[in-house]
Amino acid sequence: METLLPFLVVGISVGAVYALSGVGLVVLYRASGVVNFAYGALGGLAAMVCWQVIDLEYADWMGWVAGVFVATFLSWAYGRFIAPSLTHQDRIVRAMATLGFALMVMGMAQWYWGDDPRRLVLPTDSGGLEFDGRRLISYTRLLALVLATTMTISMLWLLAKTPLGLRMRALQSNRVLSGLLGVRVKNVDTWAWTIAGVFAGITGLFMGNMVRLNPTVLTFLVIPAMAAAVVGRLVSLPMTVVGGLLIGVIEALTTLVPQISRYGSATGFVVAILAILWQQRKGIGLSRDNSHLE
Repeated sequence: METLLPFLVVGISVGAVYALSGVGLVVLYRASGVVNFAYGALGGLAAMVCWQVIDLEYADWMGWVAGVFVATFLSWAYGRFIAPSLTHQDRIVRAMATLGFALMVMGMAQWYWGDDPRRLVLPTDSGGLEFDGRRLISYTRLLALVLATTMTISMLWLLAKTPLGLRMRALQSNRVLSGLLGVRVKNVDTWAWTIAGVFAGITGLFMGNMVRLNPTVLTFLVIPAMAAAVVGRLVSLPMTVVGGLLIGVIEALTTLVPQISRYGSATGFVVAILAILWQQRKGIGLSRDNSHLE
């Protein structure tokens, strides 16, 4: 158990970031019906902007704010000016539009920053919790876990207790009828895109610290986030968190088995496929649960 403990802790902390990403995807999907493939690209851009500001010798907090702001602003702009023109298109068309947006953001970031080795250092990297004389988890990973929990609870509260949350749930139930009853659909969608941008920016800072700081690498970290959202059927925030934590733990544990360690990055795919098969077996597949979002 002592041998497994460090891997479990690392897996839970990385899984918390996946969960945080998945929550941002689910909140947007519940409000607008859009699967946002640009999530990882926005997070990657946030991490690169943060690194650039700090590299120019500005205060660290200015880098964090700049990174989250850029991701939030681009997400807001897409939700305000581009997404509304696609409202009456099929869900697949809307999803592919976000994929095009992701490729554009990733391409520009890759062109500007290239593949030079970099690392985004956070002040919380210097300390951590120790066990048996060795560091068990850094404060950065612990902070990621705390933030994932706090922000998930905050989103549950927002959806259940606030006027904005009520309007989001109304759109989830029936977008056309909600619009006829006076819900300002475009404004609610814009808020959902803005919230997703904040989540993407914060997630990007953590992932930029935990993995190689590269726009392409960070863009494709949307895959485990999507898998976590699939576990939650793109509806349930608690199950999305469980899915993210599960993917993180399995990824960490695969490093203990040399024969399969190279396939650890495929964990998200495997978990998503198994989740879909299980949901179909139970008769609660995605198409049935979310048909009202068409």
